[in-house]
Amino acid sequence: MSANRLQQLKGHILPESKITGMAGSPSPLTTHVLNTAMGVPGSNMTLNLYRQDPATDAWSLITAGQTNDDGRCPGLITKQMFIPGVYKMHFETAQYWQSMGETSFYPYVEIVFTITDPGQKYHVPLLLSRFSYSTYRGS
Repeated sequence: MSANRLQQLKGHILPESKITGMAGSPSPLTTHVLNTAMGVPGSNMTLNLYRQDPATDAWSLITAGQTNDDGRCPGLITKQMFIPGVYKMHFETAQYWQSMGETSFYPYVEIVFTITDPGQKYHVPLLLSRFSYSTYRGS
């Protein structure tokens, strides 16, 4: 087995907090992009995390990042910054597909969700192909 494949498998066997190498506590909000068309993690995809201001409905950027080789983006938000509210993850899907010489129907995907209990852990995966996507609240 190649070292790269072993690294990918490790991400599915060990808890994320053990493989990210993050200092301090793990993010209470995680994501995982899976390219279901090819059966591989959605690596090197740009994503942004926003929180909506309840007074103005304006979106404030919290984090800009890129998925790693396993399709994850560790360190999205700290426990201290994770407060109740409406959040949005914006995934740059067109750039991702273009990097593989493909086109896609959706130029980006935005997942908007509400956090009422910031003491819980939230996992918001993105299952993606060139012509469809889905998401759910994972564990």
